[in-house]
Amino acid sequence: MAIYGVGDNTLQALGGESAVRELAERFYAAMQRLPEAQGILAIHPADLALSRDKLATFLIGWMGGPSRYRERFGPIAIPAAHRHLPIGPEERDAWLLCMRAALDEMGVDAELKAYLLAQLRHPAEMCRTR
Repeated sequence: MAIYGVGDNTLQALGGESAVRELAERFYAAMQRLPEAQGILAIHPADLALSRDKLATFLIGWMGGPSRYRERFGPIAIPAAHRHLPIGPEERDAWLLCMRAALDEMGVDAELKAYLLAQLRHPAEMCRTR
């Protein structure tokens, strides 16, 4: 049984930094196509390049890889960064749906996918403003 959340085990299990960048690409592609995600897509900038980069950079560090987010974008402050956005349970769930879709498309192992979705629920919940 794999042990996630220790060192960079999670990052390596997913396939390294390139896999995380692919995950971010697929995540935002899902957001653009899923009807349930149109509300959260609308609160993003039209050009999603920076959003994809920020998500990938955050996830790489979050999964135990190099912590580059702070040096590139400043301190990680999930609640503060989302405070100005109307995010409630529906938006949180749409975000998680996009992540599930991206993980499914990548064919991520069921155990790793379950772990990631369970762990990502916390930062997704922290984004809620209502």
